[in-house]
Amino acid sequence: MYIDLSHEFKNNMPGFKMTNEDGSITQYSAKIYPFMTHQQTLPKFEGKASFEITQIEFQSSVGTYIDSPYHRYPKMKDISQLPISDLINEGIIIDVRGMKSWDVVKKNIFDERNISSEDLKDKAVLFNFGWDQFWGTEAYFSYPFISAEVIDFLIDWDVAMVGTDTINIDSSRDFTRPAHSSFLKEEICIVENLCNLDQLYGKSFIIYAVPIKGVKVAAMPIRAFAEVI
Repeated sequence: MYIDLSHEFKNNMPGFKMTNEDGSITQYSAKIYPFMTHQQTLPKFEGKASFEITQIEFQSSVGTYIDSPYHRYPKMKDISQLPISDLINEGIIIDVRGMKSWDVVKKNIFDERNISSEDLKDKAVLFNFGWDQFWGTEAYFSYPFISAEVIDFLIDWDVAMVGTDTINIDSSRDFTRPAHSSFLKEEICIVENLCNLDQLYGKSFIIYAVPIKGVKVAAMPIRAFAEVI
């Protein structure tokens, strides 16, 4: 059984909004359009076949995507240098549904959910805020996030990967970006904009978060999915 954990990647999809120094906004998104249409290619095959050739333009941090250490640190591994073994991991869901915008996940969540440190070791730890319900709306950009103590706890227990169903694992108000700074320094990749995590409760699963092998690429959209085992 497989569960799709990715949002659709489509033309004009929502992405980060970055405020510039002059107060203007830089909007991340994707543009998808024909490079050559069926009609345009038909003559090239003497009318016997036709093909759509699609062109896509996007920032690499858009859609459901994975961050490599190079995203934060210019001398560390980029997307092409990530071993496959780092991208396929057993996973565990952390239920943090019901939190509000700008709420912070504290370390006591693990005790409250009866999750031990041994449950986390070598796992992809996925935080399910239920925020995918706001995908495509303005509410998606105001979201809960994890605290510094949670970050340190996960690093101490050698987690393999961290993911969230929000647009950012860090608060956009904290310019130090503690989760990105700490996880990526330890070569713990981050997956953002996941969805359908609620379908994994009570299940043992492996998450696949494999991007194309982009050289000197900091992040990359993925078709994330879970295999129930």
